[in-house]
Amino acid sequence: MFDVLVYLFENYLPDACPAPEALARKLAAAGFADGDISEAIDWLNGLDDAAQVPLLRSPQAGSQRIYGEEEMAVLSADCRGFLAFLEQAGAIDALAREVILERATALAADEEIPLAEFKVIVLMVVWRRQIALDALILEELLGEADSPLAH
Repeated sequence: MFDVLVYLFENYLPDACPAPEALARKLAAAGFADGDISEAIDWLNGLDDAAQVPLLRSPQAGSQRIYGEEEMAVLSADCRGFLAFLEQAGAIDALAREVILERATALAADEEIPLAEFKVIVLMVVWRRQIALDALILEELLGEADSPLAH
């Protein structure tokens, strides 16, 4: 599924991505497996739905995010640290952070997400929400040697 998400990032503008049925046909024509296509489209639909859910409370300046048990099970210290770095650098806001966390926990089935895959999740949320990123932060998302985005 991550290969499908990376392909979408590399080949489509966030607001020019085809409707799910047309997208599925285009992805199949590009050689992706039906299961990966379905999983990616479902994940993207969940991303769109998650972005619509308002936060119950806006975080106060200097507040700290406490992770739940399910989040701790799927997010390594590296992933949590990377997310904190993005937020402290002003690359994402609290809503983007929560959407990233929701999409990461929706994807993982009680197994820890590798940092390289977590970065793809972050990239997809940023891409879909059209959040402008500093060049150095974008490089951090794209540049890891074991990342699905590194070519």
